[in-house]
Amino acid sequence: MPLGTLDRTPPPFFKQGPSALSKLVVFSALALFLMVADQRLKVATPIRSALATVLYPLQWVVLKPVQAVTGAADYVTSLHSAQRNESEALERLARQADRAQQVEQLSEENRRLRALLGMRERIQTPTRGAQVLYDSADPYARRVVVDRGQKDGVFAGSPVVDEAGVLGQVTRVYPLVSEITLLTDREQAIPVVNVRTGVRDVLYGSSGVAGDHLELRYSLATADVAVGDLLTTSGVDGVYPPGLPVARVTTVERTPQSPFSRIVCKPEAALQGTLHVMILKPVNPEVLTEPAVARELGIDGATTGGTP
Repeated sequence: MPLGTLDRTPPPFFKQGPSALSKLVVFSALALFLMVADQRLKVATPIRSALATVLYPLQWVVLKPVQAVTGAADYVTSLHSAQRNESEALERLARQADRAQQVEQLSEENRRLRALLGMRERIQTPTRGAQVLYDSADPYARRVVVDRGQKDGVFAGSPVVDEAGVLGQVTRVYPLVSEITLLTDREQAIPVVNVRTGVRDVLYGSSGVAGDHLELRYSLATADVAVGDLLTTSGVDGVYPPGLPVARVTTVERTPQSPFSRIVCKPEAALQGTLHVMILKPVNPEVLTEPAVARELGIDGATTGGTP
């Protein structure tokens, strides 16, 4: 039988139904119809709601591990961020506290310098500013070292004041620095006058275990001295200018067994913690080289600039 006469159609047993093209056309038309119907008539909304309700538990179970991993990652990230922010905040706080302390220190130093300038305007004698470097190493002496010496024209016996009053006296001079003996040193004495009564006296330093203070020794029990009296320099020694604040009376003790009173005074100057001072030129520098005149005035060697 010739090949052209062969029947090429499949036998009925192998027939596959509609062709693929017809299926594509039918399902495309159905999909288009459903989209238009859902858009116009909302026919798929109940079906969609039912499917969402049925599938929600499965979605909840599936999403829980993902949420747990995401939450753990967020917690670790936020913890590190919080720790970093806390560290930065503490550093900023420390810097701000340091700056605030510096501002307070500078404000206090500025106030003292202004007061020192005000004291300088009231003093008629030549003055020279100095800065306190450190305290003397001798624990039994009340002395400080300043940054002015022979090269700056400082010489032994020069009075030293701060913004509040008399601080002490230069007792040793070196080429670059000088040593100042404070008023509370046991070998210091300074002639003073009671502003209220006009009575002259000599104020002595008294340093010890009980504390540093000044004393008016050998004052009669009948002397008119009261707590709160201001004592200033009398100027009779020829070293200190008159009228400089020295101390204020804090205690007056009178006993019948003694003809003398025990009078304790507190220095007006800040003997502890002062940073800037002024070195004055003595009113009469010749007194510092005349021990006989000093003895006649009743002033010991420390007051007249001698070396103890």
